[in-house]
Order: sequence, then C-alpha cells, then structure tokens
Amino acid sequence: MVVKPGMTAMKPQGQAYKDKSKPADIRLSNINAAKAVSDAIRTSLGPRGMDKMIQASNGEVTITNDGATILKQMNVIHPAAKMLVELSRAQDVEAGDGTTSVVVVAGALLEAVEKLLQMGIHPTAISEAFQRCSTKAVEILTEMSRPVELNDRESLIKSASTSLNSKVVSQHSSMLAPLAVDAVLKVTESHAQGSVDLKNIKIIRSLGGTIEDTELIDGLVFTQRSSGVNGPKRVEKAKIGLIQFCISAPKTDMDHSVIVSDYAAMDRVLKEERAYILNIVKQIKKSGCNVLLVQKSILRDAVSDLAQHFLDKIKVMVVKDIEREDIEFVCKTLRCRPIASLDHFVAENMVNADLVEEVASGSTKFVKVTGIQNMGQTVSIVVRGSNKLVLEEADRSLHDALCVVRCLVKKRALIAGGGAPEIEMALQLAAYAQTLQGVDAYCFRGFANALEVIPSTLAENAGLNPIATVTELRNRHAQGEKNAGINVRKGAITDILAENVVQPLLVSISSITLASETVRSILKIDDIVNTMQ
Repeated sequence: MVVKPGMTAMKPQGQAYKDKSKPADIRLSNINAAKAVSDAIRTSLGPRGMDKMIQASNGEVTITNDGATILKQMNVIHPAAKMLVELSRAQDVEAGDGTTSVVVVAGALLEAVEKLLQMGIHPTAISEAFQRCSTKAVEILTEMSRPVELNDRESLIKSASTSLNSKVVSQHSSMLAPLAVDAVLKVTESHAQGSVDLKNIKIIRSLGGTIEDTELIDGLVFTQRSSGVNGPKRVEKAKIGLIQFCISAPKTDMDHSVIVSDYAAMDRVLKEERAYILNIVKQIKKSGCNVLLVQKSILRDAVSDLAQHFLDKIKVMVVKDIEREDIEFVCKTLRCRPIASLDHFVAENMVNADLVEEVASGSTKFVKVTGIQNMGQTVSIVVRGSNKLVLEEADRSLHDALCVVRCLVKKRALIAGGGAPEIEMALQLAAYAQTLQGVDAYCFRGFANALEVIPSTLAENAGLNPIATVTELRNRHAQGEKNAGINVRKGAITDILAENVVQPLLVSISSITLASETVRSILKIDDIVNTMQ
C-alpha cells in the first residue's frame, strides 16, 4: 500500500505485540529447576544408592536415602522445584515406597519434554499425549503383574525385603521384613477389603542395643516407666483402669489465691487434702484395680506425691503422663473407654490383662502390657538402635516396609523389580509409537525413552556400565524375557523374579501416574506472576 501525502497509515487490527520468547523461557526455567531436584536425589536410588546427610539449621543431623525425607528437609525456593517435593510426598502418602524413583522418573520425563519443545511441538499436544502414554503404561504394568494372596506370607516377605534392601538397615531385612508383614496382617480389618490403618501400628524407638533386638509386641507399650518408687514393678492378672481425672488436691482458679493466717487453718487445709485423696484411693481399691493409667494433665500434677504414697501402699502400679494423642491408641488396644470421673470408677470399667511389667531396654525402662483380654486390632513395635541416626533411619525403613505390605493388601498384585517393568514399558510404548502418526509418535517415543532412566540409574549406582547394561536388558526383553532385570548383587542381568526382587504393583502404577501428572502441570505453566501482599 502506497501512502500519499496527507493520508495516515492504518494499523492492522488485532496484531498486538506479543513476546513469544517469554513463555518458552519460563518453561525452560521450570524444567531446569525441577530437573535439578531430580538429579540431586538420583544417586540414592536402588540397593547400591548413596545416603544423604542432611544438616538442619538448628544443628540436627539426619542420614537417609528415603526420597521423601530428603526432599522434605531440603530448602527449595523455586516454585516448580517445590512441585517435585510435593510429588514425592504424594507418593509417600499413596504408596509409602518408591519416593526416590517417582522423582527420578519425573526428571527424565521433563528432559524428554524439553527435547519435544525444541522440535516445536506445542505444550498442550505433549501434555495430552503424555496422558495417553501414562494410561497405556499402566495397562502394560497390570498385564505383566501376577496376583498374590494375603495368606502367601512368603511373597509378602519378599516384597518387604526388596523395599528394605536399599536402606541403611538392609543387612537386617531378613528379620525386619517378616516383622512388618506380621504387623500389617494383624491390623488388617477382615470385614473391610483392603483397608489398613497404619496408625494402629505403634513404633517406639528405644536407644541402646542393635537393630536385631527390634521386637514386635502383641500388646501395649508405654514409653515411660511406672511412677511409684515403692510400688509394684510387675503385676500378674492385672485389672487396668484408664483415668482422665487428677488424683491431687483441687486448685483454685488461676487468678485466685488463698491466704492462710494461722497453723490451725493450715492443718485443716492439709487434713482436707488428705481426706480428699484418701477417698479417691479407697474407691480405686474397692474396684479391685491394680494398674492405673493416668492421662497427662495440663493444669496440675496428675498424681500428687501424697496420692502416689497411698497408691504404693495399696500395691497399685501407676503409669502417669500418658499423652493426650496416645489415649485413642490405648483405648483401641484395650477396648476400653477412659474414665472421666470418680463415680464411674467401678469394676465393670476395668480391663483384664495377664501381665503388666516394667522392663529395662538399654538405658531406659518402659512398661509392657501383654495378654490383654479381648484385645483390639493394634500392635506395637519396639525399634532398637545403637545411635539416634540409625534409630531414626530404622524407623523410616520399617515404615516403608509396612507401606509396601499395605499396598499388597490394597491391590493384591506383585511385579518384578530391578528395572524390569520400566524397560518392558519402554519397549512396548516404543513399539506402539511405530503404529502412530504425527506428533503422538514423537511424544510416545520420548516418554518410552525417559522410562529407561530407572534401569540406567540402578546400573550407574551399582558401578556397572549403564549403556551396556541397559542395551543388554533391552535385548533380553525384546526376546520375550519379561522379568529380566538388573541384579545389583551379582552385577549381571538375571531373571529378577527368581532372585525374589519384587514390588507391589500399586507402587509402580502410582509412581508413573503421579510423575506424568506433575510433568503435565509443569508443562502447562507459561508465566509466573507475583502477587501483591
């Protein structure tokens, strides 16, 4: 168009200036931040993975290779990187195990996304293709899994052992795995299919001894010792009462004070106090109770010295200062209700048990209740360890093993470990990609290649040649050996099912679905907007 003098050039409508590079930069920055988190914990994947020492600002030190624990304590500032921290937490809630591998898979998928974006494929197209990939991958996993029954204790122990093999306490897995299986099966509710509440398993940490001294107690354990000096330390045929009131003189309200002017008045106050406590103690004796559990009181001493003296005299064992949050567990185990007032302290509200005794464990002592009549579906585990760091890691490892068994109760299927499912998914998805056309074919191939990160990392951490190992693994799977995986101990590729390296199907399914979901969320972000506070 030629503009003549006196004419004004018309601006084309709707051609507003648009900065095309900004969304791409934001995406790249998000991907790099998330990949950095993934790379940070890659080395702790698998049985030969390394541990991380985490030092908190208050000087607390933690040694662990549990992905969720590492990321929870890591100081992450970038919002996209925080999404990966949330991802490992979600995996921890959903399956309890596989918290490291889910982040490693997410990191590899983001790398695949980066290459696809460089090809000029639109983020939405990649996101939708990844959704289909994830669904297809879950189908492949389900197809290669094998069902397991809850009475097949051997298979449950194998999968619990596999989860413990990558932990600091791996040398004790032969002892801890059966313990985890027994604990979960004890609290599995027979009427509700596949429901296990891990709150019904109480883990108590006791310093001293070694991990081998860890024991499963079919009963109740209190972390504190019995409070009387002269009271009994062992009570057979116990009648247990759980009270929520105090056995000490009542106090005035906070802002009141009583002024006593002479000794006679003071004597009267002390006599009243003595009579008040004596009345409570008589009622306890009358009910036949010989073990008294007392909830911690906020306002005053739950059991005064005078009350303790009387209770020692009538040979009642007292366990006081039971935390408020523990009361629910105690009630569930004893199948009783806490007694809130003296009027209800009668023989019908007592619970019978064969034995209540104070036992020494290392430098501490705790009270153990066994042989509870009509006991609830709960169980206690006393974990022992030579130092605080080992003790905490043993607790976390045991939690992972319990979660693995819980996964098998929820979804009763097992799958091979050692990188076998990932390679199988990669091969089948790559073959499926050949049948597709257009953008989807590239996305499926990218997703398939990303899954090879797990076997390649396992090989790397075990000191094997990752490229040679993954190539051989791919070759074996192509020949139809679905269960061929990396045997880290032998440094070779073997039938991993025969080596008893198995994991619950739920762990693998949840890690693939959660990782692809997070990657899709990160992919769809094209701008970061700061808000005014």
